[in-house]
Amino acid sequence: MTTASGDGAVDAGEVRVRWFEPAPVKGIWRHEFALYKRYWRSQSFASMVEPTFMLLAFGYGFGALVAAVRGFSYLDFVATGVVGTAALFTSVFPAMFNTYIRRTYQHFYDAMLAAPVDVHELVTGEALWIAAKSSVYSCTPLLVGMLFGLDPSAGMLLVPGIVFCTALGFGLFGMWTSSVVPSINSFDYVITGVVTPLMLVAGTFFPVDALPEWVRGVGLLNPLYHCVELVRHAVFGLRPLADLGHLAALLVFAALMWVIAVRGMRKRLVD
Repeated sequence: MTTASGDGAVDAGEVRVRWFEPAPVKGIWRHEFALYKRYWRSQSFASMVEPTFMLLAFGYGFGALVAAVRGFSYLDFVATGVVGTAALFTSVFPAMFNTYIRRTYQHFYDAMLAAPVDVHELVTGEALWIAAKSSVYSCTPLLVGMLFGLDPSAGMLLVPGIVFCTALGFGLFGMWTSSVVPSINSFDYVITGVVTPLMLVAGTFFPVDALPEWVRGVGLLNPLYHCVELVRHAVFGLRPLADLGHLAALLVFAALMWVIAVRGMRKRLVD
């Protein structure tokens, strides 16, 4: 897509987002679904079993030492927290590695942009697909938790939507990261320096208010913390005012990541 300058000339180097067309996004989803039908077994196994092991290991391991947290059994506390961890892992890792491989080695995006697809539609379609898958897989800890005593509640129906908003932001973050790292090995810095701290300072395995004050301040800036709080409130009881704030934080994060992901991918694919 090009824009016209003031003298009527078309400047192909300056590309601006003007609209979304449903056909490109639909085409991206059809392509992703065709690929998914080939590897859904292995991906489903990893995406569902890993958080289950984490839930059982921490829930029973630390649960033998910690009876309750915030009035809930520790297993229930971890089961709701691991939903956020699953949302993080099932969104940021596929976005980072798949996007980098498709752009650098397979040149898949070059072929896609040769069709009537713009970069912002490409980024949006990929991120929405990642978020949709994550919203399904990340509910596994709740199902496992119910097998071990977690009481079902109507608020659990909100969890897929909460995970979708969270995974959308982290999926876009992963796509942006893939556009700025110099090599695939550089993801080690992102995983160790960003993803791991986000997981630990999110209230997944212990309350954030048990941490030092300066760490609590950092935790409030962590989108994963807002996801975990929303999931716990959905399961144990909604808190409308607080939940609106948590939801707003997730939406702002996703919007910000969309802007920088589109810019980063456009720079790599168009410039």
